[in-house]
Amino acid sequence: MSESKFLAIDPKLEDYWRAIILFGKNVACYKFALAKSLLELAPQGKTTITLEELAEPYSRYVVEHIQRCDTQHQKTDRPYPFIEACRQFKAGAIARNELLEITRNKGFDVVLGAFHNVGSGQVPVSFYHKPRNRKEIIVKDELFKLLETEQFHNLLPEVDARWQLVETAWDLDISRNLLTVNYDSAQQLLFTFGEGKRRVDITSCRDALNGYQKGKCFYSFADISIEAGSKNLTDVDHFFPHSLNEFIPNIDGVWNLVLSSTECNRGEGGKFDRLPDTKYLERLHNRNEFLITSNHPLRETLIQQTGNTEEKRHDFLQSIYNTAQTLSGTGSNNGWKSKFEYPVTF
Repeated sequence: MSESKFLAIDPKLEDYWRAIILFGKNVACYKFALAKSLLELAPQGKTTITLEELAEPYSRYVVEHIQRCDTQHQKTDRPYPFIEACRQFKAGAIARNELLEITRNKGFDVVLGAFHNVGSGQVPVSFYHKPRNRKEIIVKDELFKLLETEQFHNLLPEVDARWQLVETAWDLDISRNLLTVNYDSAQQLLFTFGEGKRRVDITSCRDALNGYQKGKCFYSFADISIEAGSKNLTDVDHFFPHSLNEFIPNIDGVWNLVLSSTECNRGEGGKFDRLPDTKYLERLHNRNEFLITSNHPLRETLIQQTGNTEEKRHDFLQSIYNTAQTLSGTGSNNGWKSKFEYPVTF
């Protein structure tokens, strides 16, 4: 199971949270709205959150995203009163108090019980408990401890990035597994093309990839940030140097993009446009497999560019590495290495 591999090496609280967001099902928007609501309310320190309190941020986030993409529903004929109420509120047909009442009564029917579901079971850590027949959730210490982690400030944009990728596929009326995603290196954005080859910007590349690296530098495993203005704001790095773009296909593809600390990427003794040591190649393969096996909206793009089986994808990376070695004149033991490396996390 993909989430099992993701959690196999020294998992932290934030990694369990990320497993829910990155590896859970994405058939509707409810999980993302609940995740953002929990991250917003947790700093208040309340151990009990009523559904009335939860309804305000939860409905607000859904309405905000409906304004961006009005396909926030499962692909069935069954009516969803909560989503319809969000649409009606956006259109001015109902007042906020009516929206909140419908949210309390109809908005949490499934999501509260299913939030921790990943694959065929649940992640081994839960962030709240929903008592039966009570209009409230009981916040667990794990959610409060999440606030204290180095990675807490990264979690909200990671949820948004995942949500925006999924809803872009909905908005273009295509399966999320058929969404072909491109990278704009100047703006460090992921984008696709809609009807009439219209460019559609999706989300920050940093936000989309950070969770799969557990908020760590690809090369050194140092903590990185995706928060603008942060002292350890991550760089988006081409694993295979962009200088080889004439010889390597789809070099701007997500398969070749990793997040690196500025020190590793362009600090003293940094990588710059050098070929990394071969020891990092397996790490790149593993990161890409996280993206593919999580049913990530980038899945089809990765498969198209690197192969339709894990074995083919592994061979593709090795072949590209061999080519890059020849072109750069880098010997088998002369690739760039980080000056230091924290314990392995993925």
